[in-house]
Amino acid sequence: MKRLLCLLVILSVAATFYSCEREEDFDEILLIGKWKQISGPPPVLYYRYDTNGGGVTWNPDEGYNESNGQKFTWKLVQSELTQIHLMEVGSTNITFIFIVTELTATTLKYKDQFDSWSFTRI
Repeated sequence: MKRLLCLLVILSVAATFYSCEREEDFDEILLIGKWKQISGPPPVLYYRYDTNGGGVTWNPDEGYNESNGQKFTWKLVQSELTQIHLMEVGSTNITFIFIVTELTATTLKYKDQFDSWSFTRI
């Protein structure tokens, strides 16, 4: 009986580890460049990720472009993309944390607990 109990415990622990979602390890070099949102909540946004961990986002429909867009810093660790938007008014910065689900030379997809976004390289 003890052997059966031990076997069941081992199998349940193994099943627990097997069912855990494996975290991808994305190459941040693929993130560098300009991206246009192709799906996700409006408005359609553009992002530029720079090699120094900085970047800018803008919405042309609201009169913003790459030169006057919202600056942010970013960090990609495995699949966790953190963006800290640097607010010009007030001293509070806004932090967004996304989980990257796909990152290739032409496609960027990420999500948070509420929404998901898709981008194409421009």
